[in-house]
Amino acid sequence: MHNRNEDSNLMDLIDSIENMEQDAPRISVDDVVYAVGRRSFGPLLLVAGLITLTPIIGDIPGMPTLMAALVLLVSVQLLAGSEAFWLPKWLLNRSISRQKFDKGIHYMKKPARWVDGLLKVRLPWLTGYIGIRVTAVVCLLIALAMPPMEFIPFSANGAGLALSLLGLGLVARDGVALLLGFALFGATCTFIAINLF
Repeated sequence: MHNRNEDSNLMDLIDSIENMEQDAPRISVDDVVYAVGRRSFGPLLLVAGLITLTPIIGDIPGMPTLMAALVLLVSVQLLAGSEAFWLPKWLLNRSISRQKFDKGIHYMKKPARWVDGLLKVRLPWLTGYIGIRVTAVVCLLIALAMPPMEFIPFSANGAGLALSLLGLGLVARDGVALLLGFALFGATCTFIAINLF
């Protein structure tokens, strides 16, 4: 297994998770968490967002809710001051076929290169101690909102994109990406409210 905690952009992260357990017929949540590191809040958010956002993987019934559980547990533990994140076995043992996982990773590669070209260190104070905890609160709200999103078309994709932006902002120390993630979550909540009421 391969464990890199120094990933600094989207392609680094994709390479980390693409190279893990290459001979395994299935990929579990535990494999992905091991690849990005149990202390890595930004990469874990980014992975959860990408999985929710990628049609090949994110369209699997229950997958957005599964990623919501991961984000919820990690966010709560970060706010509680944990240095390494604990996740229950029922979550870590969930898996998908390696073939489907690889298709999803391949789908992400082209836009990932483009996204990496846009990232830079901007407003780094937003990615400091307070900024990370504000981000964790927003992620907590996103996680709580995600299960009903499975029943509202396109809303889970908005949540996945918001999580991806927040994860990217923390990984690349790009405060602009964080602000975009906050704004997108607000827009997604507005969209859900309009559709429900």
